[in-house]
Amino acid sequence: MARKCEITGKGVQVGNNVSHANNKTKRRFLPNLQETSLLSDTLGFAVKLRLSTNAIRTVEHNGGIDAFLTGTAASKLPAEARRLKKQIEKAAAAKAVKAAA
Repeated sequence: MARKCEITGKGVQVGNNVSHANNKTKRRFLPNLQETSLLSDTLGFAVKLRLSTNAIRTVEHNGGIDAFLTGTAASKLPAEARRLKKQIEKAAAAKAVKAAA
């Protein structure tokens, strides 16, 4: 499984450990990924995602996973988030048709 946030695309970065003697050795900076369940009001069930803590805060700030994904351009989302966004939009359209009828 890739160490990558499923919404923001934030992943592993590389850099150097620098000692007091200025010796440089390669190291990896891993994102703080958490396995979370976010409740989708439109879909009616919880969606399990592997998100960075920054992404969790952003989603909550925007009012939930549905509001965040519908308010974000598809070109700025990774493939997994785009697929989820399409599901949410399709379910919202079905609810609108049902309410109109």
